[in-house]
Amino acid sequence: MIDISVSNLVKEFEVGKKILDGLTFQVDAGERVGLLGPNGCGKTTLLRILTGVMDYDEGEVVIAPGKRLGLISQIPVYPAGYTVEDVLDTAFAPLRQMEEEMASLAAKMAAGESDPALLARYDKLTAAYQSGGGYETQTNKNKVCNGLSIPQDMRQRPFDQLSGGEKTRVNLGRLILEDTDILLLDEPTNHLDLRATEWLEEYLEKFKGTVLTVSHDRYFLDQVVDRIVEIKDGRAEFYPGNYSFYAVEKERRYEEQLRQYEKEQAKIEQLEKAAAQMRVWAYSGMDKTFKRVKSMEKRIERMRVTDRPKKERKMAVRFGEREFRGDEVLSIKHLAKAFDGRTLFSDVDLEVEGGERIALLGDNGTGKSTLLKIILGEETADAGKVRMGPTVKVGYLPQVIHFDHPERTLVDTLIYDQDCTASTARNRLATFKFRGEDVFKPVSALSGGELSRLRLCMLMDAKINLLILDEPTNHLDIQSREWIEEAVEEYEGNLLFVSHDRYFIERFATRIWMLEDGRITDFKGTYGEYQAAKAKKLQAAAPAPAKEEPKKDKPKRPGGTKNLEKEVAAAERAVGKAEEQMDELEQQIQEASADYLKLQELYEQREALEEEILKLYGTWEALSAQLEEARG
Repeated sequence: MIDISVSNLVKEFEVGKKILDGLTFQVDAGERVGLLGPNGCGKTTLLRILTGVMDYDEGEVVIAPGKRLGLISQIPVYPAGYTVEDVLDTAFAPLRQMEEEMASLAAKMAAGESDPALLARYDKLTAAYQSGGGYETQTNKNKVCNGLSIPQDMRQRPFDQLSGGEKTRVNLGRLILEDTDILLLDEPTNHLDLRATEWLEEYLEKFKGTVLTVSHDRYFLDQVVDRIVEIKDGRAEFYPGNYSFYAVEKERRYEEQLRQYEKEQAKIEQLEKAAAQMRVWAYSGMDKTFKRVKSMEKRIERMRVTDRPKKERKMAVRFGEREFRGDEVLSIKHLAKAFDGRTLFSDVDLEVEGGERIALLGDNGTGKSTLLKIILGEETADAGKVRMGPTVKVGYLPQVIHFDHPERTLVDTLIYDQDCTASTARNRLATFKFRGEDVFKPVSALSGGELSRLRLCMLMDAKINLLILDEPTNHLDIQSREWIEEAVEEYEGNLLFVSHDRYFIERFATRIWMLEDGRITDFKGTYGEYQAAKAKKLQAAAPAPAKEEPKKDKPKRPGGTKNLEKEVAAAERAVGKAEEQMDELEQQIQEASADYLKLQELYEQREALEEEILKLYGTWEALSAQLEEARG
């Protein structure tokens, strides 16, 4: 069954510039599809068209009838005073309507009404309420909030006072609680820390519906999607695999198309030379060759079927490096910092030597950016000290990029900052893909990714030997992330960075600082090695399985098998008694079908009794096995 069908979709914002030009693809029920393409190619526009928020010029868009569809990036406007808890509760609006109708019907039945249609409606609502998770709303809400790092104090805050990232996180939680059939995710991991991203991946793995996601998180795409749709020049190209497959296959297709193009061009060149020679002969009096020349020229035109494949030029960039002398790069002693009575970290002792590449990791709000600012001297510590080596020169790319004069154009910004000529400024900007009229745009008009690119452009010329990056790949498309990675790969100095991009972390980190519970765990190794060591430690800390103990030395029971027989019989009686209680409870549930409040109480009792019966069966099975072994 097809959940999403898009046929010959056309959308243009400027006359003659079609952002989508005949886009055609489909997504089958249950598929996980990644939507890729550079910033500005129309990915978010497509998602808005699918939800009906934006209209299109030509084509057809069909969503499977009856399917509920939700878009993460689309944050609804809620009434004034709505808390986060209120926003999350809107996911249960259909269940709340059922509750109200069930209460109304229960009141009518209690008053003596016995219309069969009324009873049938109540029974139908009760079944729908139970199957829809009406009795587990609070449990499900707590699970989602814990997974997405939405703490209890945040749930009480007004929704309109949250940051953009926090609103996105809450909205993601709301859509998950709504149990949507088709999830449209627009950069879902942008505002999630590593733990929340891993939780989302686990949720999507179990999610039974359809997923169409726009993401620049390559690790997330590898974990979640099984097919890639790339928007290129307004049309769709298809890759039947995850991101890693896409990256290899895209390069293979480029090489194959380039070989085909070069082969055609060589043949065309050969035919053109032959046609030119024949034309000379024709002008020399050989009139019969004119017909052959015309035939050959038509053949040449028919051969022009393969366009030269395009490939974005890589940024030929390199950080200006300053020679490092000495062993000590950075020394941190007994560092502590608290905000509003909450300790971010305390008693931190760390030493950094030359050549190390360190990833500072941790959940959102643990104080990673604050620690970087203390190291840079932008924040003051409550206790302890930070000392830089005497020859250390720092380059810093912050998470939130600010320019003192956003009204200046890009070229003027570089001229003032670098004290260079307009020609030099334009050449440097061109290296970072700011070309033509782009260089005359004001800085205030740039997107988040473009601001990062401009700051990097200014940073590249500085002579540095300690590079500090705070979420360097955030808001960047995959191509821009690869540019930064290539630049960092060439850089040979010290690196200290905060990132939630697991591709970036795995590629560059040779040491991990994990900030959690106010302490920093210092691990020398890659991120993969850190994860493996962490898993091994958890496994070692886990209690040994209880069933292994009796195998070593089984204590003899007094009385041989007789006591075991008695215990098995007692366990059987306990199971039988519990099953009788379950039968009585089922009878009470049928009798209380007109009393909504009593029915809810009985359902809770049944759930507890079901757990008790499972435990009793487990005890009976274990004792029975022991008895069989004793007899055998």
